[in-house]
Amino acid sequence: GVVYHALAWACWKTNLGRPEVDRARSMAMNQLGGGLYSAEHYEDALTVREALLALNRRIGAPEAVMLVVQSNLAMTYGRLGRKEEALRMRRGVYTGTMKLLGKEAKETVTEANNYSSSLVDLKRFEEASSLLRKTIPIARRVLGNNHEIMIRMMWTYARALCKDPSATPDDLREAVTTL
Repeated sequence: GVVYHALAWACWKTNLGRPEVDRARSMAMNQLGGGLYSAEHYEDALTVREALLALNRRIGAPEAVMLVVQSNLAMTYGRLGRKEEALRMRRGVYTGTMKLLGKEAKETVTEANNYSSSLVDLKRFEEASSLLRKTIPIARRVLGNNHEIMIRMMWTYARALCKDPSATPDDLREAVTTL
């Protein structure tokens, strides 16, 4: 938190004078956004991350870079309670990552989980469960059962099943079995 925040500011101050198109400058902005987020300065992190997204659009950053920036921005929206904005961005990042890297990429599986988690936060349980039912077998094949992302995905799936007010006893048993 605090150390990352201090190091991120130092990184930003070191690279602030570089031209906008210099990759080191945008990487320093990314670190600053991460440091602010880590120190729980979410409004400040949002400002930096929105500026970084605008900068990357101006300079024509590669799609992979844009998706990472948008993913970080979605996380910040979520922390600030801007859940609909987070969901829209998560959907775009998931779709973009799948198009860019394919459905079996680790990054795509991660973004599927992030998107599903946003759906659960907005009480859209059936959509989250449906996406996870499709993605979990892929994640299991690509990552294995003991990978952190796989475990998070199973947790998100169990949350979607348990929190759904229309959950059946079978759904609840499946949630327990999942964990």
